[in-house]
Amino acid sequence: MTDQQRPVPEAGLSAEEGKITARPYRPVRAFCRRVARNKLAVAGGLVVILFFVVAVSFWLLSLADVRWPHDPDATQVEAKLSSPSRSHPLGTDHLGRDVLSRMLHGSRISLTVGFVAVGVSVVLGVLVGSVAGYFGRWVDMLLMRCVDVMMCFPRFFLVLTVVALLKPNFWNVILVIGLTGWTGTSRLVRAEMLSLRARDFVVAAEALGARRRRVMFVHMLPNALAPVLVSATLGVAGAILLESGLSFLGFGVQPPRPTWGNILADGRLYILDAWWMTLFPGLAILVTVLAFNLFGEGLRDALSARRGPESR
Repeated sequence: MTDQQRPVPEAGLSAEEGKITARPYRPVRAFCRRVARNKLAVAGGLVVILFFVVAVSFWLLSLADVRWPHDPDATQVEAKLSSPSRSHPLGTDHLGRDVLSRMLHGSRISLTVGFVAVGVSVVLGVLVGSVAGYFGRWVDMLLMRCVDVMMCFPRFFLVLTVVALLKPNFWNVILVIGLTGWTGTSRLVRAEMLSLRARDFVVAAEALGARRRRVMFVHMLPNALAPVLVSATLGVAGAILLESGLSFLGFGVQPPRPTWGNILADGRLYILDAWWMTLFPGLAILVTVLAFNLFGEGLRDALSARRGPESR
C-alpha cells in the first residue's frame, strides 16, 4: 500500500485514534430498534402484554378460588340490568351478574384459546411445510394439494360445521380452530425451506453425511421460523375473533363459563335497554384483536427490512 492509499487520521488525532473500528452487528438489537421505531407496533405490544398479564392474573385468582371484584357467576335479581355505577363499573347483565368481573375472568378463555389453538396450528403447519419444502417432487405436490383442498373451504363455516357435529365445549373449540388454521403456516415454511435447500450450509451438512432429519430440523428449520413468528401473532388475533364468533352463535364455550362472545350474545337481546352489555365486550374484542394485528404487522416490517447502516 502506497502513502497515498493509507488512511490519513483526522487533525488532532493520533494514528491509533484515527483508525476506524467496525462495530459488531447485533441482529437482535437491530430488530428491537426497528420494532421500537414503529409506534403503532409498540402500542399494540403494550396492549398485548397488558392483556396477557390480566388473563394470567385472573387465571391464578380462579385457581385460588378468589372471585374479584365480584363473583362472575353470582346472580342478583334485584340488581339486574343496572347501568354502570361505582359498585358495578360496567353494569350488570339480565341476571344481575357483574359485567366487569365476567369480562376479566373471561379473558383467560380468550388467551387460552388463542395461544393453544395457534400452537397446534403452528406445529402442524411447520411439520407439513418442512417436509414438503425439503423433499420436494411428489411429496411436495401431494402435501400442497391437500393444503389447496383445505383452503377451498371457508374456515369459519368449516369450524362451525365441525363444532356443530361435535359437542361444543372448551377443548373441542380449541382443537377445531387449531386443526383448521395450519395451511397458511405450511405455505410460509415451505417457501422458506425451498429457498434454503440450495444454500451452502445445507449442501455442506449433507456432504458431511448428516441425516435428513437433522438437516431439516436442526440446520434449515431455525432459519425458516422468522415468518412463522409473524403468522403466529396474527393467528392469535384470528383465533380470539373466531372463538368469540362461535360463542356468540352458541357453538363455542358454553355458559355459565364466561367468555367475551357469550357475554356479547347475552346483550344482543337488551341492546336498546342495556347498551353496556354489548359495548364493553365488543370494545374488548376490538382492542385485543387490533393490538395483536398491529404488533404482528410491526414484526413483519421489522423482519422484512433490509439490514442497513441505520439498523446497526
